[in-house]
Amino acid sequence: MPQQLNLNPDLLRSFVTVVECGGFSQAAEQLMRGQSAVSLQIKRLEDQIGVKLMDRTPRNITLTPEGALFLEDARALLRHNDDIAARYLETEVSGSVRLGAPEDFATSHLPTVLSRFSSRYPKVALEVTCELTLDLVRRFKSGGLDIALIKQERGTGDMRRSSLRVWREPLVWVARSKDTVQAEQSLPLAVSPDPCVYRRRAISALKKSNRNWRIAYTCGSLAGIHAAVRAGLGVAVLPKEMVPRDLTVLYDDATGLPALEDSEIALVETPSLSPAALLLRDYIINELEHAKAA
Repeated sequence: MPQQLNLNPDLLRSFVTVVECGGFSQAAEQLMRGQSAVSLQIKRLEDQIGVKLMDRTPRNITLTPEGALFLEDARALLRHNDDIAARYLETEVSGSVRLGAPEDFATSHLPTVLSRFSSRYPKVALEVTCELTLDLVRRFKSGGLDIALIKQERGTGDMRRSSLRVWREPLVWVARSKDTVQAEQSLPLAVSPDPCVYRRRAISALKKSNRNWRIAYTCGSLAGIHAAVRAGLGVAVLPKEMVPRDLTVLYDDATGLPALEDSEIALVETPSLSPAALLLRDYIINELEHAKAA
């Protein structure tokens, strides 16, 4: 009979957390353990499987080739472990949770996450609101949402200190075709009403590059922006993964358009979340972490 190896989930979780945090001190804080304890757990895991997982220096860590392969297996095992634990320990959690999210993010990245959450916790009723970030912030501040995912400028905003960044994604210029951009003319923009992160990023980048521009179309709905771009009425700024297949990404090296800073989605929450809301918050954070790592 072949020798059996029982991997300790605590050791696996410490290893994955160190990698995702980029260091032992940050991982120790997240795991609520001492840094030496976390280091010892990694050593125990390496001894247990007989493989060196990472090279450590005072400033950073680097995964060995074996460590990079083991990381994916460790994540898969932890995910399966958490699924089983949730099925037997947390299925009795019930209640309603009010979640707000920007329309583009809610229609691209969230559906799968929320579907899996609802399957795992069938007694939790989700109330999802999709609006512009400005409206989401207003609704959140007035007590109309438990959790909100909002578009946020890096390092700015009155909610910055209480928010947690959960997603970053490159922004790109999008048009019906390259013919929409004429070097000798003002660039027509299809944008959401101010204040809007994408609108600000577009105008700021154009001003810095001394490119002439004009607001050609303003609409509060994502579908309306897409329609305007399809009709050739303007150029829009969208997250790279959310560009419809029938629209053209205008790469700056080919069109002369300035580069854009990445978009940022942050999570904000009310001070006293219900058990159901806490489950949803942690589930969203973990799922988006897995999606970024994939």
